[in-house]
Amino acid sequence: MEHNQRVECADFQLFQANLNSMRENDDKIINIFNAKLPTNFSRNEVDPTATCKELFSELSSTYVNREKAIKGCITHSANRIKHLALDKERNPDSNGILKELRREQKKLRMLQSELSVEEVVKERSMKVFQDRCRPYYCP
Repeated sequence: MEHNQRVECADFQLFQANLNSMRENDDKIINIFNAKLPTNFSRNEVDPTATCKELFSELSSTYVNREKAIKGCITHSANRIKHLALDKERNPDSNGILKELRREQKKLRMLQSELSVEEVVKERSMKVFQDRCRPYYCP
């Protein structure tokens, strides 16, 4: 489930595409559980405690990586806005700086909204995890 992909902050569309790629397993969470922890399994075939522990570890690692990527880009964008604002103060007649500042502010808002999306994705996946693994493993 882990997705070790370098995430680039400068291009929001590329960042969002990478983030969506990193969320693929969350989108397929029910299929993953069905494959690794089928509803009708023999204890000889599957160790549900070990399987649930492994799935939880993978999910947690993925959440940490995605959140770190989003927050890193938010920090990068906020710093860029500070620099652009200073540039705008020094060059108040520059429309180019103003356009770039507005573009960066819009990108920052979109990055911040990705944190909300991340919470929804995480909650949905953890609900599936709780439903399927509650009898076998509680982190």
